[in-house]
Amino acid sequence: MCKQVFLICIVFLLGVHSQTQQWLTLPPTPTLPTWTESGHADVNNISIWYASYWSETTQPQGTVLFLHGGLGNSNYFGKQIEVLIARKTHKVVCMDSRGHGRSTRDATPYSYELMASDVIGLMDFLEITSASVVGWSDGGIIGLILAINHPARVKSLFAHAANTDPSGLLDISVSDVFNAYIARTAGEYAALSPTPDQYDAFLTQIGAMWASQPNITEPELASITVPTWIVVGDHDEAIRREDTYYMAATIPDAGLLIQPKVSHFTFLQDPEQYTEDILHFLGLPACAECDPAAPDCPENNNSPQIVWTSIFCFSSMMLWALWQNLY
Repeated sequence: MCKQVFLICIVFLLGVHSQTQQWLTLPPTPTLPTWTESGHADVNNISIWYASYWSETTQPQGTVLFLHGGLGNSNYFGKQIEVLIARKTHKVVCMDSRGHGRSTRDATPYSYELMASDVIGLMDFLEITSASVVGWSDGGIIGLILAINHPARVKSLFAHAANTDPSGLLDISVSDVFNAYIARTAGEYAALSPTPDQYDAFLTQIGAMWASQPNITEPELASITVPTWIVVGDHDEAIRREDTYYMAATIPDAGLLIQPKVSHFTFLQDPEQYTEDILHFLGLPACAECDPAAPDCPENNNSPQIVWTSIFCFSSMMLWALWQNLY
């Protein structure tokens, strides 16, 4: 009887521990904090939506520009923006790429160069001379194009889950998480877009770009002079790791960051880790004012991941001791 109870407990604990496989989850999309200013900028014959955050009481060290991934919108960076604006060290800007979120599109074929031009147009509109760019997926690719073609406008680049050409992609159709993301973005498009009934047409239009782009060459990567981090999750279901290594090895003095236990959606699956990485990238301490009680402090060990891991380890040791006493 005791042996049966022991085995049942082990099975239960293994089941609980398996729930920590956060790379197989797609947590809810955050919302953006209340912005200081938002609006639309007329750029390249379309309307780009943006939101800006700054503090009237501090002098910002610079601007951080968040560029989201394909099919997404600025809301996906909500948790990171919330922490960063609380620091009051930078002006923070996010934008919805053409045809995404609250921005419009036209019949012009998509290209990463065109989308990078949209970013420059918004920066000109907002009178931003240069910015530290945090780009995810398509946003990371746009960041690379900006660093190549407009280096004076990029102070530094955090390129997450980018690829250099279509061969750098994996087959996302076999990923339940990525399919769930695509289904989710259809609903978000309907809720946010000025053309809510045109998601299929939008998907077809941007899909044509993904089939043949980007085409970033080795000499182009080698020409990048801005401080760059190449970042990917260790369970990314969309990006071939070889392409990540290639970018990090080719861009002069680039940093390589492999984020543990996350996939293409790190900022949702482990927002604390992702935010800490961005803070480190910007040269900021992980804790606000070095306060261990700060909610974004890594020394605050109350995260579900740490708690469940601790429970699992402690319970396993106790059960092992019980087993030894019984037998």
